[in-house]
Amino acid sequence: MLVTTTNDIPGHRIIRHIGVVRGITVRSRSVVGNFVGNIQSIFGGKLSVYVHLAETARQEAFDHLCEHAGQQGANAVIGMRYDANEIMDGITEVLAYGTAVVVEPL
Repeated sequence: MLVTTTNDIPGHRIIRHIGVVRGITVRSRSVVGNFVGNIQSIFGGKLSVYVHLAETARQEAFDHLCEHAGQQGANAVIGMRYDANEIMDGITEVLAYGTAVVVEPL
């Protein structure tokens, strides 16, 4: 699956627009993760526990996006974006979305 944040894919021609596709995940921080994150925040710098959580959530949403696009018959997604919202304290929704298309090489 080709995925790009631009509205075209260099070297390819869009032959069919399928429509909006999305991938979503909802994640929460664990008690242990919060404890370790709080300890790390005392010393400042990169909070690796939270970075790992964010990366995992984004990858999961991205994987769901690609799966959804494939189910619709797409071989590419253009205009891909991420969005995140805190649903409640410690629970975050991560959304990956874009436009599913069928492309062919030029």
